[in-house]
Amino acid sequence: MFSTLGVPVSIPGVRSRSINAENPTGARGAAARTASALGAGRKGSPAVRLAAGETVTLAEIEGPGTIRHIWLTVADSTESGPFVLRDLVLRAYWDGAGDPSIEVPLGDFFCNGFATRALVTSVPIVVAPTGGMNCYLPMPFREGARITVESQHAGDVPAVFYQIDYTVGDAHSAETPYLHAQWRHSDGTAPLGTDHVVLDGVAGRGTYVGTYIALTSLHRYWWGEGEVKFFLDEDEEFPTLCSTGLEDYAGGAWAFQDELRSTPDPEILTFSAPYCGYPFHSTRDRTKASPFATEALPMHGLYRWHLPDPIHFERRLKVTLQQIGAWDHGLFERQDDLATTAYWYQQQRNEPFPPLPPARHRWPR
Repeated sequence: MFSTLGVPVSIPGVRSRSINAENPTGARGAAARTASALGAGRKGSPAVRLAAGETVTLAEIEGPGTIRHIWLTVADSTESGPFVLRDLVLRAYWDGAGDPSIEVPLGDFFCNGFATRALVTSVPIVVAPTGGMNCYLPMPFREGARITVESQHAGDVPAVFYQIDYTVGDAHSAETPYLHAQWRHSDGTAPLGTDHVVLDGVAGRGTYVGTYIALTSLHRYWWGEGEVKFFLDEDEEFPTLCSTGLEDYAGGAWAFQDELRSTPDPEILTFSAPYCGYPFHSTRDRTKASPFATEALPMHGLYRWHLPDPIHFERRLKVTLQQIGAWDHGLFERQDDLATTAYWYQQQRNEPFPPLPPARHRWPR
């Protein structure tokens, strides 16, 4: 809660808590107790190790409450192999549910879908140098919350640093919606003219708040002419909401081109803004598995947050992305490698998500 001056207002019964490796339970007066070589309470437990195939519980909280901020970074190494951020899976469970309401590869949840980290300076997601990943989307719950990270990576991750800041005692009603996030992938093998499904199977009342798109170009020429479509409630063949192109949806225009630029370096076309961005473009694979920057298919990362302009639905929601390109001879159908993350709030917890593909099948081309 904030006053008319924008100053946070103290609410009776609401208390601030924080969970990290220094205080894994978030209990009052329980932080910074582990001793280091410097003595008691001197940075004795800053991180946890994540072995290959292991799932670590970052937070288990009794409600009611609201997760306000998540900060996380991982220490990968040359020996651990590439695509660590795609091989780790972030999950969140609300109010004792057996199925997660958030199930997304770790990097994609923080708008970093490729092996190379990209800086993101948006309102709900911030990725700072060099890999500090932050989420500010509120995550309310009534009975409890559980946050986990599973490693489907071939090698051990030496350290996972994290902090989950939250409040307890919040007065949530039965109308308070839960945050959901789901990852979907199209590998470019479907017939031409097949739209990528960003989200489907959502039933009930809710609000769609954002999309992250990681696109690996598998065809020549311009890749972003496809439209993002939102099918609301009774929509069937045609949607109620539709963008005019992928770069337009991400806040850009004219294929992100700038005829006046003085350098041919395409990296200067990237941008990151509060509610939209194109923070990543590369034709080089700079994973730590190789000391060299090797050639790769063109990779593009984009995001769009619907926070000032949320998309409300009452009964049903489906979101799709066309795969259409353009060149001198006009439009043409494409099938690129597409991975998307959808973020939405829903009054009830979701039905089980489609199974997440195995780690090797999630890697970008």
